[in-house]
Amino acid sequence: MADVLILTTGGTIDKLYFDALSTYQIGESVVDRVLKTARVTLPYRVAEVMRKDSLEMTDDDRALIARQVEGAAETRIIITHGTDTMTQTAQALAGITGRTIVLVGALSPARFAESDASFNLGMAIATAQAAPAGVWIVMNGTVFDGLRVRKDRAANAFIPVEP
Repeated sequence: MADVLILTTGGTIDKLYFDALSTYQIGESVVDRVLKTARVTLPYRVAEVMRKDSLEMTDDDRALIARQVEGAAETRIIITHGTDTMTQTAQALAGITGRTIVLVGALSPARFAESDASFNLGMAIATAQAAPAGVWIVMNGTVFDGLRVRKDRAANAFIPVEP
């Protein structure tokens, strides 16, 4: 069994840019490649759940993610996710106990040279190992309580919410 399960759901982290079309599409996940490039030695397993922009996610999609988390043999789980509705998915996972769940995304695709994706994935790997059970969001050098954070779209950053 792996120490960490990484569930991929899509989002900017896995987007491809098609210049001729001037559009982004979600491609095959780059998570395994990024972690191998970073020489991560912690045993992990990657499983694709879906390839969706988080703005297109439904309550049924969030229920599917929750079922995957609940049914996993691993107790430390990372979920790659689009940033726009990451906090909604965190709320949907709040009732799951006995697991450390870390949601992570990127503000620019991992395939871009100046992406935050690799750093954020590294933070997610560290948080999954060190944080207690609960739901966490890791973005741009900060670990947030997944139930006390929101995305500030104007600042394009996550900020904590006071209880």
